Amino acid sequence: MKMHRILAEASAGIIKSVFHEHKVLDHALAAAFEQNPKWGRRDRSFIAETVFEVVRWKRALGFLTDSAEVKALCAAQWVRMGWELPEWWNYKGLSAEEITAREPELAAQPRAVRESVPDWLDELGAAELGTAWDAELAALNRRAPVYLRVNTLRTTLLEVIAWLAGEGVEVAEVPGLPDALVLPPGKSLPKPLRLDGRVEIQDAGSQMIAPLMDAQPGMCVIDACSGAGGKALHLAALMRGEGRIYAMDVDAGKITELARRAKRAAANCIRPRVISETMTGDFAGKADCLLIDAPCSGLGTLKRQPDLKWRLKPTQLDRVRALQKQLLADYSVMLKPGGRLVYATCSILPSENRAAVDSLLERGVCELLEQLPLSPATTGFDGFYAAVLTL
Repeated sequence: MKMHRILAEASAGIIKSVFHEHKVLDHALAAAFEQNPKWGRRDRSFIAETVFEVVRWKRALGFLTDSAEVKALCAAQWVRMGWELPEWWNYKGLSAEEITAREPELAAQPRAVRESVPDWLDELGAAELGTAWDAELAALNRRAPVYLRVNTLRTTLLEVIAWLAGEGVEVAEVPGLPDALVLPPGKSLPKPLRLDGRVEIQDAGSQMIAPLMDAQPGMCVIDACSGAGGKALHLAALMRGEGRIYAMDVDAGKITELARRAKRAAANCIRPRVISETMTGDFAGKADCLLIDAPCSGLGTLKRQPDLKWRLKPTQLDRVRALQKQLLADYSVMLKPGGRLVYATCSILPSENRAAVDSLLERGVCELLEQLPLSPATTGFDGFYAAVLTL
């Protein structure tokens, strides 16, 4: 197969912005697509696959080419994808045959090289997860399918399946998750359908967190670290739109986006709030259910955010671990006596999960009811952790 030069150069440009300018991959890719509306579906697919897989396999591709240059990494990835390397692509004279010949040697390299992670992260994963780290890391290097959550405030699962089929979008149900659908591997949801309000893009693992709240219609619920509101929207559907959901975040931009999403979803029970210094006092003892979806390393989402492993630093992990414990201590006062608290992260590291929960349990103010660790290796979903506690 032969490639178009403009697409090859565009791919390399996006990758350079991720590696050298520390841009977030998703944002850089979306900006490129926005600036080039004439690129067709195949063009975008080629660019997206190139960018994601080069970023994902940076160290492994570097071994195959004995180079850290983006042009060399792209060449190795295109060989893996089955493309013919064009003469106009300067990859230091390395042939497709030479790249392919080094693949068996890659299998004998240290795990950090063959699974393409920084040395410090490989050492941390092994220290915290032991022999389970091999399987988890391999799972986190697999491409992530797109999962949808059906917004039951506006429609039903069967209606959505029929609607998407009419739009030429094939989906399948996800066993054990009544409102979840999954697209075929490599497929995405067109933007107009994403913005319709009948479905939300949400990983299957993430869809398992809100039900742990056991929030009933009419309750007062606080989502204390809501971000753009994926779990708050799910809670609204589970509560059938009845009650009050205070969705809070320090980022005003994310709260603005949540307000837009809630309007599309007909989730009128959501009340977005930018976190203020008086928030915990203002809401002290008011919540029937409290969700602390804490800031974390995000290591459970590496299949969707492979650039994260190159941006993350050990000092950042130290900061988020301290913040997680602080949030549990400070925000738990917003819960009513006997209320239900769910602490969640999208990390697979025990030091961000049970260790944070233990910091609250040690104070003797709550009881642990259950834990839900979600393993990417076992489920195929993103990695999550949730603990359910009661005061």
